[in-house]
Amino acid sequence: MKRTSTYFPKPGEVTDNWRVIDATGKTLGRVSRDIAVILQGKDKPTFTPHVITGDHVVVLNADKVRVTGRKLLQKMYYRHSGYVGNLKTIILRDMLAQHPERVIQLAVKGMLPRNHQGRQMMSRLKVYAGDNHPHEAQVRPDTEQQEG
Repeated sequence: MKRTSTYFPKPGEVTDNWRVIDATGKTLGRVSRDIAVILQGKDKPTFTPHVITGDHVVVLNADKVRVTGRKLLQKMYYRHSGYVGNLKTIILRDMLAQHPERVIQLAVKGMLPRNHQGRQMMSRLKVYAGDNHPHEAQVRPDTEQQEG
């Protein structure tokens, strides 16, 4: 009887690629889903649950992301300092005006695993409000995969 074995890449065997995604005019949830899949490595044939096989992601134009419905006025973001009565709320419209990068970061964070591996994946995400980013050296022109 022939025995087959499944190949599992070791952490040292995984190559780190960089991908650039332009969020101009894209829906927040859909672009966040695509980013989460890339960070986890689920779009690769070598996906392994216990090894980070995903790529680094650079998101540009986070301030031009689109939302549908009445989310601009109804979606709320909460943060709490831990002190009594110190719950802060901010609506999506104000968050996009003040910190557009945080909107995409929080959406992607909610789609990743809630463990040490998920925190490592989040460190591979770089979000910028404009067109420019300081990762030109990592994003090689021959390997750059411009999404969308």
